[in-house]
Amino acid sequence: MGLKDKLHKLKLKYKDKKMAPAFNAIHTFLYLPNETTHSGSHVRGADDLKRTMNTVIMALLPCLVFGMFNAGYQHHLAAGEIEAVTNGFFSSEFWTLDNLIVGLWKVLPLVIISYGVGLGVEFLFAVIKKHEVEEGYLVTGMLVPLIVPIDTPLWMLAIAVIFGVVIGKEVFGGTGMNILNPALTIRAFLFFAYPTWMSGDKVWVHGAVERANEIAGGAQLDAISGETVLGALAQGKELTYSVSDMFLGFIPGSVGETSSILILLGALFLIFTKIGSWRIMLSSVIGALVMGLIFNGVVSANWIDEGSKFYSLMSTEFWHHLIIGGFAFGVVFMATDPVTASQTNKGKWIYGFLIGFISILIRVFNPAYPEGVMLAILLMNVFAPTIDHYVIQGNIKKRMKRLKLKTA
Repeated sequence: MGLKDKLHKLKLKYKDKKMAPAFNAIHTFLYLPNETTHSGSHVRGADDLKRTMNTVIMALLPCLVFGMFNAGYQHHLAAGEIEAVTNGFFSSEFWTLDNLIVGLWKVLPLVIISYGVGLGVEFLFAVIKKHEVEEGYLVTGMLVPLIVPIDTPLWMLAIAVIFGVVIGKEVFGGTGMNILNPALTIRAFLFFAYPTWMSGDKVWVHGAVERANEIAGGAQLDAISGETVLGALAQGKELTYSVSDMFLGFIPGSVGETSSILILLGALFLIFTKIGSWRIMLSSVIGALVMGLIFNGVVSANWIDEGSKFYSLMSTEFWHHLIIGGFAFGVVFMATDPVTASQTNKGKWIYGFLIGFISILIRVFNPAYPEGVMLAILLMNVFAPTIDHYVIQGNIKKRMKRLKLKTA
């Protein structure tokens, strides 16, 4: 008897038992359901929730693998053990076993805790509420390790995951019913509950916090600094990374958010498979560019002094905002969440534009948190139903007017 038959036998044995949802979830995750439609009208389709989630995970895997190598690279670079890469993706200083080992050592535990704790909560709620375990957390479990700093304590992540799954999803009824993106809810909880671990110039490079605490005095602190591009600009410092480094991802940052080129490839894959909305992605980029152009215009018009704490970010080339920070990652993989985003086509344009516009606005004017895409997406998650409501009402009014003209 094969594994599939054994699982199916257990599924039938515990069909009416309390643990039935757990056995059903394991069986349907590994294999196709045995139940098929025999009568009535139905549509044959190759897509289901499991395939949809797996498609998004495939788009995320390149970011995960690159993030592991980059974690090790940034660690060894900050320690002065290697030189900065010079040949981009073909650099022998980057794709090394030493870098991968550090990345695996730090990133895999984040992935394991994210999936272990999150799925544990999902299974618990399924057993208690006696409903099927949905596959929605498969993507959330992968997103969470990619949007947190590399040295995030595992216990801290576990608490945040429990909060995000329970408060961000289960209290609303589970997958498909939540109004906030669960991964961003977890990230927001971490930021507001443990701000010192989520921001600053030492949390983005493995070991930087410990080494900073060990070194007496400040003479050597710059050598182990791991501040991000946004963090440096927010402090009024000059940009020290090249455009190619920022685009390719050889910069400090959250695990999966640094490589714009891999995020772009993921976006194209999601658009091609019709999983991600190109309208939301494109409108978000337009909104960010518009806000960036406005700030560049304010600086060019000398409406703000060079000594202002906002000057560096406002004077940054408007299109640079697309390749620094977590903007690209948030727009591609979280703003397009089909559950929490706008559902109407016109609503998607409005929803995406406001995400991009507000992201750059928060990025410039929030001194405590120079990355604004997380807050912008969560804010627009709340307003997405309202946007769709007014879009639908507008369509109804137009149809009523056409009907009156025809009957007049």
